[in-house]
Amino acid sequence: MQSTAWSRDLRVTADGAGVVSHAGSVLLPMLADRAGLTGALSAALARRGRWPLHDRGRVLVDLAVLIADGGQAIADIDVLRHQGEVFGSVASDTTVWRMLDELGPVQLRRIAAARAKVRARLWQLFGGPPAAKAAGREIGAGVVVLDIDSTIVIAHSDKDGAAPTYKHSFGFHPMLVTCDNTGEMLTVTLRPGNAGANTAADHLDVLTDAVAQIPAAHRRRLLIRADSAAATHAVLNWLAGLNSPRRRVEYSIGWSIGEPERAAIAALPATAWSPALDADGGVREGAQVAELTGLLALAGWPTGMRVIVRRERPHPGAQLSLFEERDGWRYTAFVTNTPAGALQWLEARHRAHARVEDRIRCAKDTGLGRLPSREFAINAAWCTAAAIAADLIAWLQIHALDGDLARAEPKRLRYRILHTSARLIRGQRRRWLRIPATWPWATQITTAFTRIAAIPAPG
Repeated sequence: MQSTAWSRDLRVTADGAGVVSHAGSVLLPMLADRAGLTGALSAALARRGRWPLHDRGRVLVDLAVLIADGGQAIADIDVLRHQGEVFGSVASDTTVWRMLDELGPVQLRRIAAARAKVRARLWQLFGGPPAAKAAGREIGAGVVVLDIDSTIVIAHSDKDGAAPTYKHSFGFHPMLVTCDNTGEMLTVTLRPGNAGANTAADHLDVLTDAVAQIPAAHRRRLLIRADSAAATHAVLNWLAGLNSPRRRVEYSIGWSIGEPERAAIAALPATAWSPALDADGGVREGAQVAELTGLLALAGWPTGMRVIVRRERPHPGAQLSLFEERDGWRYTAFVTNTPAGALQWLEARHRAHARVEDRIRCAKDTGLGRLPSREFAINAAWCTAAAIAADLIAWLQIHALDGDLARAEPKRLRYRILHTSARLIRGQRRRWLRIPATWPWATQITTAFTRIAAIPAPG
C-alpha cells in the first residue's frame, strides 16, 4: 500500500497563476541578446522599407531557442509564445514559417557573417577557445580543431531533395563542421540524399564556410580532421595551400587501404610497430602504429604528407578483409602533414575525430534529425537555425555552467536546466523567477543567470 499511497490525496486543477514552465530556457534568449546575436541577426535580415510586426532576427533566435529546448516542430513555438510574461513577444508558428521561407542564399550568407561576428566577440570574452584535447593532453596551445563529417537524415515522406542514400535508406545527406574546442556547429549544408560522401567540391565549400566562422585572430593554427571521404587530391591540395608564413594549417584525414598500402604493411619489420595509446593516454593493449610514408609512391600528393597505419586485434565477430584474415590484425590508416611528434600521439589525435559522431548525434537531437517542411529551401534554413541552437548551448556551457553541466549533452541539460519550472512574482518594479529551493540544480541556474547578465552589452 505504501508504494501507491503517494497519489491518494493528489488533485490537479487548471487554474494556476504565476507558474512558468521551461523557465531555464530563458537563459538562451538572454545569452543571445547579451552576446549581440539577436541584434546582429536583426541587422542581417532587415529589409529596406519593410517593418514587420515581429523582427526577423528575434524570430530566428526564438526558433533557435525552441530547437535547443527540444522542440521538433515549428508549432512547438507555442511553448514560448504562451509565456509572454517571461519570453516576451514571441511570433506565431505562421510567422516562423514565413520567416524561414524568406531565407534564401543571400540571407543565409548574411546570417553566417552575423554569426562569425558574434563568435569573435564571445571568443574574446572567453579569453580564446578552450584547448582541444586528445589522449589526456592538450593538442597544442592556440590550435583550433575543425572536424568535418556528413550524416544521413531519414525522411519518412517524399520531400524535396530526399533521395535514396548510399546506406540504402531514404532522406538527406547533410555535411557539417564542428569546432572540437568549443562544441560549436560552425556550418551545416543540407544536401540531397544521393549526394556523394567524397564529393570534393562539397568538402571545399563547407570547409571554406567553417574557416570563415573562426575569428581571424585564431586562424593562425588550425587542425582539420576528417574521415577517408575527404582524402582527395582537391581537398588535400587546398588544405596544403592554406599554409603561409603567418598561418599553419595541419590536417589529419582518414586514408583508404589499397594494394600499395597492403604491400607496404607486409614489408614492415616487426620493430617498426610501436604500442598505440588509448583515449586517456595510456598504452592500449593489442594495438600498434607504424609509418608507411617511405614505402609508398606518393607522387602528386602534397609535399610533406605522411601515411600512418594502425593495427589492432579485432573484437569478436568483426568482419575482416582477406588481407586482414591472414594475420588476424585489423588495419586503419590516416594521412597528416604534421612534421614532428610521436606516431602514437598523432594517431591518438586523429582518433579523437570520433567525437564528431557524438556531436552529430546531439545535433540530431537538436533540430537536425527532423526536418519540418516538404520544401528543400525551408529545410536548409531550419538547419541554420539548428546550428544557431547548437552554438547557444555551447556558449551557455562555456560561459555560464560548471562541472558536469558544462559537459552534459543537450538531453540531460534540458531535464536539469532548461525545463525547470519556476514561479513568476512581481515586486520592486522587477519580475522574479522563483526556482524551487529543493531543485538540485537551482544554484547552478541562478549562477548562470548572473553570469549572463554580467556580459557587457554589445556596442
